[in-house]
Amino acid sequence: MSTDLSNGMTATTVQGSDVTIMTYDGVSINGSNVITADVEASNGVIHVIDSVILPK
Repeated sequence: MSTDLSNGMTATTVQGSDVTIMTYDGVSINGSNVITADVEASNGVIHVIDSVILPK
């Protein structure tokens, strides 16, 4: 859940690369802003972002 996030933490994607989460002035993931947080699904939690994150 978004309450578990902290500034500068990283998370590993399904593909295996890491993303950086920032929590200053809202929440962003690798520069993409979270526009809807904490959407509960049957297999996890969804955070909707405003752009596509492409693998490096």
